Amino acid sequence: MELVTLDDIRAAADRIRGVAVRTPLVRMGPPDMEGVWVKPESLQPIGAFKIRGAYNAVASLRPGGVVTHSSGNHGQALAYAAKEFGVPCVVVVPEGAPQVKVAAIEGWGAEIVIVPPEKREAVAEEVARERGLTLVPPYDHPAVIAGQGTVGVEIVEDLPDVETVLVPVGGGGLASGVGAAVKALRPEARVIGVEPELAADAAESLAAGHPVEWGPARTFRTIADGLRTGLSDLTFAHISRWIDGIVTVSEDEIRAAMGRLARSARLVAEPSGAVTTAALMSGRVPAGRTVAVLSGGNVDPELLRQVI
Repeated sequence: MELVTLDDIRAAADRIRGVAVRTPLVRMGPPDMEGVWVKPESLQPIGAFKIRGAYNAVASLRPGGVVTHSSGNHGQALAYAAKEFGVPCVVVVPEGAPQVKVAAIEGWGAEIVIVPPEKREAVAEEVARERGLTLVPPYDHPAVIAGQGTVGVEIVEDLPDVETVLVPVGGGGLASGVGAAVKALRPEARVIGVEPELAADAAESLAAGHPVEWGPARTFRTIADGLRTGLSDLTFAHISRWIDGIVTVSEDEIRAAMGRLARSARLVAEPSGAVTTAALMSGRVPAGRTVAVLSGGNVDPELLRQVI
């Protein structure tokens, strides 16, 4: 299986320049976070890193219309990109997706189709066939992975002596791209994936040596809605090659990390975006100069109020 290269990621960086924000590294600070930086992808136009991969896919494929399946952030990103290129967009959303994200997808002009979680991929493929639209999946596409990899390039450019990069793992597109970029530019750095204990299919997959499917009945227990999807063959191949290990965190640890980011770093994080900080707070990550990727900040206001 052909993996995304640094050249692919650099080409993606050229396409998304001026659209995706080049997010800064923000220090977490003492007493227990010395030598830790957060990369807040919550500052992107749609509030999450997904704009990188979705825009790169549309810019490189130039489709006449697009469709995807998404719990929220990729749907927003693809709707944003489709609007920029003047093409229609349909987003198949699983029941139970956060309303704040569904409303944002509609706000960018996309058509919403709500289905049971286990049917989202099949319905998206059906819509693509029936309407002649191009399917742009949330993570299972080289152009999407290459776009997400620009996060890794920016990290190494801004912190050349980085020792550890922590990245959330859901479908694996972000971890695949970041792993490919960081290992190409700084092979000695560790790239560690982080996922919820209640959706720890990536950890099990790496241990088994092949993708293991947990299914919505298990993964939808976690509040980290952006990490409820499993690895594809493509993302598993990348993660197997580039990721040094997986750390899992509890629901209470995720909530605590959301609160810590808001109070100490003045950053709003959705549960999926807070898992990397949760891993740091747990003490289960090697010490050293570390960057935690905060993947998104599209959080339900009531949940944010609770954790703060």
